[in-house]
Amino acid sequence: MRVLLDPRRPSSPGARVGAGELAEIYAPPRGRWVRSNMVTTLDGSAVGADGRSGSVNTPADHRVFALLRDHADAVLVGAGTVRDEGYTRVRPTRRSPVAAALVVVTGSGRVPEGLRTPTEGRGSGLLVTCEAAGARALSRARSALGEESVLVCGDDRVDVAAALDRLAERGLRHVLLEGGPSLLGTALAAGVVDELAVTVAPVVVGGDFPRIVTGPALAAPDGVSLRPHLLVEQGGTLLGLWRVRR
Repeated sequence: MRVLLDPRRPSSPGARVGAGELAEIYAPPRGRWVRSNMVTTLDGSAVGADGRSGSVNTPADHRVFALLRDHADAVLVGAGTVRDEGYTRVRPTRRSPVAAALVVVTGSGRVPEGLRTPTEGRGSGLLVTCEAAGARALSRARSALGEESVLVCGDDRVDVAAALDRLAERGLRHVLLEGGPSLLGTALAAGVVDELAVTVAPVVVGGDFPRIVTGPALAAPDGVSLRPHLLVEQGGTLLGLWRVRR
């Protein structure tokens, strides 16, 4: 994989790196850190022609996807994405024998199948919901997952900032937000995202598909400002890190 931009080595654009150095340059800072990970086509679609992001993933994207999970304590994802993309609890890897927790956000309180069914040897599963889900849904969720695995954060809707505080209290400080676009938009609006990891797949799909962020306009009129931190390339796929300007 070629490094095109790395502030630690500005004099060597185009240098190739091996697996160990790639893992090092993708390591998050110490302390609490929220990093999102999304893929987009060249024409701005967050999904392929089949409506799934998985259909536009590339080998380079899979490689970095695994690295990002290796560095994460928790994978935060919306319930719709869990259903659409067939999520299950996270597997441990050779680099990270303790698997990240799968944390599913849902306003309804319904437990998706990928979180409901425990898989031996995989990470823990948590459900984040709100009071508006109702007593019956909350009771069912607690029955399915256990009392300690259901986090009620917010009244009318899920309070993402409060949810991240609750995760940090459990030692889950490095959080990888994997979508979908609506959850990422909510997190950006709440000001809790530190960094965006974005893969640009070398393909165009046309159509009227969602972008990597959906929902109301962010911080009008200028949106959320970011600065490039890292850019790598392999086989025509561009992968980068952009840090939110505070």
